[in-house]
Amino acid sequence: MSKRVQVVLSKTVDKLGRNGDLLEVAPGYARNYLIPQGMAVVATPGLLRQVEQRRAKDQERLLAEKEAAEARKTALQTVGRFIIQKQVGEAEAIFGTVTTQDVADSIKAATSQEVDRRGITLPEISKVGFYKAQIKIHPEVTAEVEIQVASL
Repeated sequence: MSKRVQVVLSKTVDKLGRNGDLLEVAPGYARNYLIPQGMAVVATPGLLRQVEQRRAKDQERLLAEKEAAEARKTALQTVGRFIIQKQVGEAEAIFGTVTTQDVADSIKAATSQEVDRRGITLPEISKVGFYKAQIKIHPEVTAEVEIQVASL
């Protein structure tokens, strides 16, 4: 079996790895494809230290983003209830539906925080009342807020 070569990717390569990853690849693959295409460089001790420093900075950044998401979650849950007004017919049934954009607009009006509507999960809302909505702020942080659907 031939010896493997350690390389550090300088670009993201499909089915191989992301920028900054340390990989062991076949020598021919590194020498004939990855290095000439500028996708990778041969791993040296100095380059490995740079990769480790970059990885540590990325970890700190991700931790800071998660802490900021936790703070936003606390702020959203402190507000308590968001009110959305809709036109109401017989038996307190609403006309139309309550959309995720309605919830995002209500949150922005109440707290001046931008919330991505694609991260909001709503239950089936067909009548006036109180409902719980899930808001995904961060991949690991989800807030639950109460929505009150009221008549105009």
